[in-house]
Parts: sequence; C-alpha cells; structure tokens
Amino acid sequence: MDLVVLIGLPASGKSSFHRARYAGTHVHVSKDLLGRAQRKNEKQMRLVEDALRSGRSVVVDNTNPRRADRAPLIEVARRLGATSTGILVTASIADCLRRNAARDGKARVPAVAIYVAARKLEAPSREEGFDEVYEARLEDDGSWSVIPIPSSQT
Repeated sequence: MDLVVLIGLPASGKSSFHRARYAGTHVHVSKDLLGRAQRKNEKQMRLVEDALRSGRSVVVDNTNPRRADRAPLIEVARRLGATSTGILVTASIADCLRRNAARDGKARVPAVAIYVAARKLEAPSREEGFDEVYEARLEDDGSWSVIPIPSSQT
C-alpha cells in the first residue's frame, strides 16, 4: 500500500504523470475532481484515508507546494501503515504557462496561480517524512524520466 503525493506547478504535468504511471493501480484523489465541494482539504483527507483503510494505494494529484501541505498526508500514510512517496513533477514556468493556455474551461487557471505556486514551491525530501522522493519530467518524446532525489542528510 502506497501513498504517492504529486508536487508541482499548475500545468506541470501532474495529472498526465498520474495517467501514465498510476491510473491502473492507484485511487486518484484530486481537489480538481471535487468540483464546488466545500472543505476540499477535509474531503481529500477523508478520501485518502478511506482508500488506505481499505488497502488501496492512492495518488494525491494537487500542487502540494509546501511541506505544511504535505505533512497531513504523510502522517495519515504512516498511521495507516502505507509507504509515502513524494514526486516533484518539474516543468519550467514558461512550459506551464504554455500548457495552461492550451487548456479549456475550468481546467485553465489564471496565469498568476502558476507564479504564486512557483514562489511557494518547496522540493520534497525524505527529511519531511517521505519514504522515497523522486523528480519526474516530461521529455520531448512524450516519455517520463523519473530520478531519485537524494537525501540531504549525510
């Protein structure tokens, strides 16, 4: 049982990475899928906890930019005996702006949201409690490269 926390700017490719790597094996939890629900953080945590309690692995597909945003997710994984994996989906601001401009309707976010997320973004680390941390990047050929992020502790 695994909890995968995707981390990255809006339009960095988090949902595409989920579809490429985890769609067949993990429950997909995203605040974007909750529509106009109130208390999205609480709803997200309930969905994650319910899936883990039933023995299913989960991907949380949100920007999750700060350690404080990820801490409750890591805690629930630890409490329920799941491993936790942080994956930083990297893309330049210019790439995110370009991808976002190609989106339709509610999928498109205001450009300022990309800049705000970039200012808040803290790279994941094992020191914050993840069992594993990786960086994922969409390559020009459409494939994903995934590399471990080394621990900063010596």
